[in-house]
Amino acid sequence: MTMPNFLIIGAPKSGTTALYHYLKQHPKIYMSPVKEPGFFAFEGLNIESGPPPAKSDGSTARPLDSSNRYRELINNAITEIGQYQALFDGVGDEIAIGEASPAYIYHPKAPQGIHHYIPDARLIAILRHPVERAYSSFIHRVQQGGEPILDFRQVLEKEDYSKRNDVWWGERHYIRVGFYYEQMRRYFDIFDRNQIKVYLYEDLVRDSTGLLEDILGFVGVNGDWLPDVSKKHLVSGIPKNQLLNSLLTQPNPIKSGLKAILPEQFRKQIVSKIQKHNIAKPPLSPEVRQELNNLYREDILKLQELINRDLSEWIN
Repeated sequence: MTMPNFLIIGAPKSGTTALYHYLKQHPKIYMSPVKEPGFFAFEGLNIESGPPPAKSDGSTARPLDSSNRYRELINNAITEIGQYQALFDGVGDEIAIGEASPAYIYHPKAPQGIHHYIPDARLIAILRHPVERAYSSFIHRVQQGGEPILDFRQVLEKEDYSKRNDVWWGERHYIRVGFYYEQMRRYFDIFDRNQIKVYLYEDLVRDSTGLLEDILGFVGVNGDWLPDVSKKHLVSGIPKNQLLNSLLTQPNPIKSGLKAILPEQFRKQIVSKIQKHNIAKPPLSPEVRQELNNLYREDILKLQELINRDLSEWIN
């Protein structure tokens, strides 16, 4: 059975969706038709049973929230090896075979699962300034109807970020996901360095073509052919009109009616255009930014040593 030979492991809200779509265009690359199957994070998990049982310390994980984003994540999750292998039944003469699941970087069991099934896999991580990533994640969840609190500071005050290994995705994980050092160290502990490539979101923004050329070489395909990188993916913002946003993102009779008469692709294009005009991204307050910068400083310093990359721009 065919298995992938490279994975995009995260981080969330750092450009993984863009990389998935860009690489999918290459004639010698096969990307899983299901984006974010999450197999190595969710293997063996009974999705329909709700939260997992109590942990050894007596705590339990909270159930998932009802936002579209997290419903989509779980609905797409592949939990059995046979189902996962079936995602790659369509592979033909492609050289590079991959998938993109941002849960892999955060979920502590994922590195061991990947090493067990595909020990020679090439791993691609793309990391975003942890403060910018946290705020972008908050904006996205508000847009998708999964975050009822619209004040970012209030939301952060409700997160217990010390529980960094609690991976039940329905909880608020804005701060926790940004502690990249421990997440990446798990991979460097069990994979050879030449199997891991770490990029920055800033690289993608400043020179997407150069970044993709490097990735193509890393996964072993010809870099002479480059994908169209003009389209932006998962652009998030706070809805200007909350009622309109609810109609677009939450189940309702109007959406059900349109599903019956409009082709899916056409319907998605219309919704995307309306959403784009209905969002704005208010700036993050300098006070909150500084507080978070101070919080992440030590982790960033350790991370830059681990990945051999100057991250002073993140600190300053």
